[in-house]
Amino acid sequence: MTDLHRVPDDLPAPTDDGACDHLPGLKLPALALPGTDGQRHDLSGLPGRTVLYVYPRTGEPGQPLPTDWDVIPGARGCTPQSCAFRDHHAELRAAGAQVYGLSTQGTAYQREAAARLHLPFALLSDEALAFGRALRLPTFAADGMTLLRRVTLIVRGGRVEHVFYPVFPPERNAADVLAWLRGHPAA
Repeated sequence: MTDLHRVPDDLPAPTDDGACDHLPGLKLPALALPGTDGQRHDLSGLPGRTVLYVYPRTGEPGQPLPTDWDVIPGARGCTPQSCAFRDHHAELRAAGAQVYGLSTQGTAYQREAAARLHLPFALLSDEALAFGRALRLPTFAADGMTLLRRVTLIVRGGRVEHVFYPVFPPERNAADVLAWLRGHPAA
């Protein structure tokens, strides 16, 4: 069975195809997304900085990965990425940022994943792709599912301040975000 906590050494790296070039400065849509904490979250109205890491989908223990998952650039690594944000959560908060994860998976599954991975922040469900479409986030298809490509947004006062895209390797994303926040303190 596949170890969801590790990424294979030979994963293909995604390339920057320009699909997120339009995001810096963009205002987030006023959409209330369901979270694993039982609340609805409208990130467009949050004060200060928010880190939103967008990922395709977390693997389900005991279930096979989607077809050709390891050959789709940027698909594999959602669990290690989430665990890295968990492990750096206190430092990210100390740097002045709230943290959220977002995927197209339903809230019920996300709740299980958040509990299993001991995540101290909410995962948000964009099951209907309303948020992704409003921001024109890049997607890909796997096993009949439309999934969001991995991208991390630093949002300040409801506007995209900085974009990490492509995100690779995914397990390093939280450390990269923390380094950026420390290098660009909020005034």
